[in-house]
Amino acid sequence: MVALDKTASVINAAGTIVIKIGSSILVDDDSHRVNAAWLAGIADDIAALRADGKNVVVVSSGAIALGSHVLGLGGQTLALEEKQAAAAAGQVVLAHAWSVALAAQKLGTAQILLSPDDTETRRRHLNARATMSTLLSLGAVPVVNENDTVATAEIRFGDNDRLAARVAAMISADLLILLSDVDGLYSSNPRKDTCATHIAEVTTLSDSIMKMAGTANAAYASGGMVTKLEAARIAMSAGCSMVICDGRIERPVAALAGGGRHTVFRPEDSPLTARKRWIGGALTPKGTLQIDSGAEAALRKGRSLLPAGVVAARGKFERGDLIAVENEAGQIIANGLSAYSLADTQIILGHKSREIERLLGYRGRDELVHADDLVMLENSN
Repeated sequence: MVALDKTASVINAAGTIVIKIGSSILVDDDSHRVNAAWLAGIADDIAALRADGKNVVVVSSGAIALGSHVLGLGGQTLALEEKQAAAAAGQVVLAHAWSVALAAQKLGTAQILLSPDDTETRRRHLNARATMSTLLSLGAVPVVNENDTVATAEIRFGDNDRLAARVAAMISADLLILLSDVDGLYSSNPRKDTCATHIAEVTTLSDSIMKMAGTANAAYASGGMVTKLEAARIAMSAGCSMVICDGRIERPVAALAGGGRHTVFRPEDSPLTARKRWIGGALTPKGTLQIDSGAEAALRKGRSLLPAGVVAARGKFERGDLIAVENEAGQIIANGLSAYSLADTQIILGHKSREIERLLGYRGRDELVHADDLVMLENSN
């Protein structure tokens, strides 16, 4: 019951969950088509999570496998251009399959294709984050895949485990579930070592834990445990818990919630704490906002910074850049991520949020710096 209670607590506490699904689970080996029965089962799981008030994002592989069948490329090693062509054809099939499966649960869906730059370039990261957040607020289930059609061998993610972890970090998810063909991490390859022991919980990715994945070219690790532990590192550093479990059964998330065998990776911090630690100490501000006493009082109560409370802006920053916030006495009291560029900030500062659209000609955020993107500095009191 301890394992069941721990698993249930991780799922129950999660407000936003990312579920990663591999090609080997989604695509039938014999027909090379979508496994419709399995997809209906995971759609049931997603509907149950949504009914419980949770946001769900899916990271789904399968486009290249499906497109290879459509284009008659099966049974051969594909060149990069052939993989890109297969991805282009397969994305249509994959998106349609997810749309039909989720529509049966009265859930809307949307396809999002990401390249590495979309998660590593700050402004593209913010745009992708905003799009997913908006889709979730509208009740849709984003289905994410790597943009294989334009990716090259040098710049691609290389696997959807790490892509899923980057997506989880991007949207400050609480839980990442990797549906796999194994039920968790073992001390060694369980397919070769009958004495391999299952690891139920990991709190630190020590060298000894990392070695359990084997080498990158091992059968157990290739496209498997090595990349899963790398995904765990990304997720845990962002304050996101991660679970590896057997995804081959019909209702894998329901089975997990019911105590199915798995490995859970637990971070020390929550997603918000990890994000704020990064904002507070990892970057150099590119500009400064000076605020009035009323805005300072609001920030100290945990509120967002509105344009009405800003009296001056200087520096050279764009949307998404780190900026410092100083009070009337010139003391830096906070760091935060700006929702507007310097040019736009200078137009809207001192004005009410409802005036932003009239002043800028577009509807942006009501806040110059949202409370989730702002950290009060320890020496500011």
